[in-house]
Amino acid sequence: MEVEKFFAAGYRGSKEFKQLDVPTANATGFGAAADDYMERGIDLNEQLIRNKPATYFMRVSGNSMINACIHDGDIIIVDRSIKPVNGKIVIAVVDGEMIIRRFVKTMNSLKLVPETPKLSAIDVNEFSDLVIWGVVTYVIHTV
Repeated sequence: MEVEKFFAAGYRGSKEFKQLDVPTANATGFGAAADDYMERGIDLNEQLIRNKPATYFMRVSGNSMINACIHDGDIIIVDRSIKPVNGKIVIAVVDGEMIIRRFVKTMNSLKLVPETPKLSAIDVNEFSDLVIWGVVTYVIHTV
């Protein structure tokens, strides 16, 4: 007569295991269902800054760029490594005065144009002292 195979339960108790044998333990029981879909927090430095050493923040004072949605008190992110090209908003120092304007360059002229009808454009010529401090990449608008 052949002996039938007997399969016992796989659990033999926990006395033969030590704490070091358990690789991880979840003291809270089981994880929440939303943990599978959870992402890490948003890092604004990672999202908004391309070149950290060349980037700085400034707070805007005045309403010269109001039609470009840059208001008084907003924070702008400026990147010095981006080349100013036609149509970009730049931070410039003209004859010792720091301004924020739209950079408009044509074949024969260079203008710094405000985004408000209350101010006129600044024509930059060879006698003007102009230094571009960087190109505005983002605006953080306060509500």
